[in-house]
Amino acid sequence: MVKKILLIEDELNVASFIKKGLDEEGYEVTVSHDGESGLAMLSCHNFDLLILDVILPKMTGLDVCEKIRDGGHKQLPVLMLSALSTTESVVDGLDRGADDYLVKPFKFSELLARIRTLSRRKELFKDNEQILSIADMKLDLNAKTVYRASSEIMLTPTEYRLLVYFMKNQKKVLSRVDLLENVWDIDFDMGTNVVDVYVNYLRNKIDKAFDQKLIRTVFGMGYVMKE
Repeated sequence: MVKKILLIEDELNVASFIKKGLDEEGYEVTVSHDGESGLAMLSCHNFDLLILDVILPKMTGLDVCEKIRDGGHKQLPVLMLSALSTTESVVDGLDRGADDYLVKPFKFSELLARIRTLSRRKELFKDNEQILSIADMKLDLNAKTVYRASSEIMLTPTEYRLLVYFMKNQKKVLSRVDLLENVWDIDFDMGTNVVDVYVNYLRNKIDKAFDQKLIRTVFGMGYVMKE
């Protein structure tokens, strides 16, 4: 359950607006105004969620996100804020380790919805089943490792969540809306091709070097994972 939140935001009015609203909702919010001090706070204190602006003094939000993923905060939910809304910007943020991406300006109710869904997702990915498998691929939910045959496959956090969802829903045709709602928990403009971009990333890693392909396109409907 998300309770303690670190907000790294250099725009004082935005930071004050977010903190005041979240305080009123019962969250405990700590604020940092630059990337370096925010990173230092993460190393000294435990938080349940990070809200992170992309453009920050001293160290960008993208760099902060990448550093915490390379360090000891691989499971910390990260909500990235940015005025940039292109598919490339969204994908860049997710590639660097963000779990969700909210475009400025936004309504406070939407921010609350994103926090709630990130909290639900955190619980969803706690699973009694330790190993997921299909064909010669195995995914260890505890170790967060993926092997196909004897080769370890390195995935970004978003690619990993996408693969988990595919493997938990084998033989089901999953639409782009299904994937957006369950992997990203966000309502992108349906004009964006972020789902197709990430499915392609995943295919390149788990299918391209192998004869047996596991992710298939169902034209007009979405994607399916099956042997």
